[in-house]
Amino acid sequence: MHEQILEADLTFTGERFEPGVQVSIGKDGRIAAVGRLGSKPTRRLEGRALLPGMVNVHSHAFQIGLRGRGENYPEGTGDFWSWREAMYRLAGDLDPGRFQELCLRAFREMRRGGITAVGEFHYLHHSGKGADFELDDRLLAAASEAGIRLVLLEAYYSIGGIGKPLAGAQSRFATKSPEAYWSQIDRLAGRLDPGLQSLGAAAHSIRAAGLDEIIDLHTESRRRGMIFHMHVEEQEAEIRDCVLSYGGTPMKLLNQRLEIDSAFTAIHCTHTAGEEMERFLALGGNVCICPLTEAALADGIADAPRIHHAGARISIGTDCNARISMLEEARWLEYVQRLDRRRRGILRDRSGNLALPLFQAATLNGARALGLAAGRIAPGLWADLTAIDLTSPLLAGAVPDTLLEAILFGVSEEVVAATCVGGKWEERP
Repeated sequence: MHEQILEADLTFTGERFEPGVQVSIGKDGRIAAVGRLGSKPTRRLEGRALLPGMVNVHSHAFQIGLRGRGENYPEGTGDFWSWREAMYRLAGDLDPGRFQELCLRAFREMRRGGITAVGEFHYLHHSGKGADFELDDRLLAAASEAGIRLVLLEAYYSIGGIGKPLAGAQSRFATKSPEAYWSQIDRLAGRLDPGLQSLGAAAHSIRAAGLDEIIDLHTESRRRGMIFHMHVEEQEAEIRDCVLSYGGTPMKLLNQRLEIDSAFTAIHCTHTAGEEMERFLALGGNVCICPLTEAALADGIADAPRIHHAGARISIGTDCNARISMLEEARWLEYVQRLDRRRRGILRDRSGNLALPLFQAATLNGARALGLAAGRIAPGLWADLTAIDLTSPLLAGAVPDTLLEAILFGVSEEVVAATCVGGKWEERP
């Protein structure tokens, strides 16, 4: 790949859009320089604005196959368990070819929506013919074909609930032991595309792995210098079971028993007590919120009253992929918090620019949670970029000072004109 000099009509420089900014991309796919370079552009992005690509921290790609399934309340229950039942049916029925097809579909849709990197929280490992981990390889192949930057978060799953054995489709999620898990991690490490793919460790949840196993997995991940992700307090039932079995809530136990730092990302935290959330964030941990999924499953609202003052701690994921839209996830994140604050009688903090921390949650903070050199347009980082069509009627009337707000709060993915991953461009069809 030859060196590129990009020049868009407007380029987002971290806090604002500016004209006349050039971006130099080296042969290695990383940004070499940014500024008024005085060079002749090799790619002139006329009528377009250039932003860092969005980073989707938490995805279950195969669940895109659930669209239109499980969207009804089971008769007489008043709860949304039908969706989870549909997920288990899908997981039990998928053959490797169909699994790869669904993952490719999800990853391509992410690219079309301006997402250039994804953390794939992957727990559906086996083909159904034994513990073959065939679907791990299929996932890597799908991401490679889509050209998306992938962090494969290999999820450890050993129990079907605290004190319960695996049942039904869960056998396809199983890892027999931490030793078997790390053996698979080592195998996968030799199969990655080093320019686009990396590995992270994950324990599915307190309901899918024993507390001692979680501690051991996290300790080894730290020794290896890997990021670590985990579903935390997504469901009220798992919190009750955890308190009965271990004497504390999942987040409280993690704060007490693990050495939390910037490599740890807790997913959802839907029912996490405010003080435990603040303690986790103060220790350096990251929180990934998936507003569309948390609303669709009626799980609840995360208690994150100071989300705009949490620094680089809050990120966003698309989770079940019923709708793949980081823009919608970001605005739901803000709107739901506004409603929840009003319900609780908390005055809204009017200080600062609301759009900037939301955009950072979708880019810079996400890159931090996934351990990626991305999320900004800056020298040394990957050239993972999104080009926005400034001529779109959806952006009529937007000026540089209002463009970020217009994108985050007023448009759909239709305004995405192209994406670039590691210096390689793909026009939106």
